[in-house]
Amino acid sequence: MFGAASSQAQQVQSSTPAAATATNQGNGGTTASPAANNSVDNSDPVSRFLADKGLLPNTKPVVELAQQVRDKASDMASELVLSAMNFLGVPYRRGGTSEQSGFDCSGFTRHVFENSVGLILPRRASEQANSPDLIPIQKSELKPGDLVFFNTLRHTFSHVGIYIGDDKFIHSPRAGGQVRVEDMRQAYWQQRFDGARRAPVVTARQPTPPQNN
Repeated sequence: MFGAASSQAQQVQSSTPAAATATNQGNGGTTASPAANNSVDNSDPVSRFLADKGLLPNTKPVVELAQQVRDKASDMASELVLSAMNFLGVPYRRGGTSEQSGFDCSGFTRHVFENSVGLILPRRASEQANSPDLIPIQKSELKPGDLVFFNTLRHTFSHVGIYIGDDKFIHSPRAGGQVRVEDMRQAYWQQRFDGARRAPVVTARQPTPPQNN
């Protein structure tokens, strides 16, 4: 079930000597780890962290995206996505399920869902895709907190990540990589997109408390 990443992925320039490729525990892909540039908001801890890790070519849009999630997503979805972003930079480890040990892709999504919204997902990406607790949705319906699946090892649902909005998702790539954000509009991910799943508990908005007169 485990395989090497495809060499067809689009590569993005990196400030580090080598670009990291992406696959997973039976869940793979190939992409590069972009680098942070000088337009970093040093007053924002998330921005500084992303810059230090060299995870994105421009950290400011990700900081703005995090704020959009806070403003527009349901309370549960916002908590889940921001929880996932706390693990940016954690190294990939095949079979890994924790920040201390590292994550593979399904270990990452399972950990985030369990510890942020209390939903325990199955262990493997394909099992998560077929979970009765999740609802299949169309790509056009994606909202922050949804799971996105990709065919990266020539079989369906071999890789999984968490959609964070603005056509981006966060995931744990292959050995040598680390948890990072990717753009689903890249040709590699567009060609391998397999579907998406939604947990009703994540997208349900918290009831607005009645106002006292």
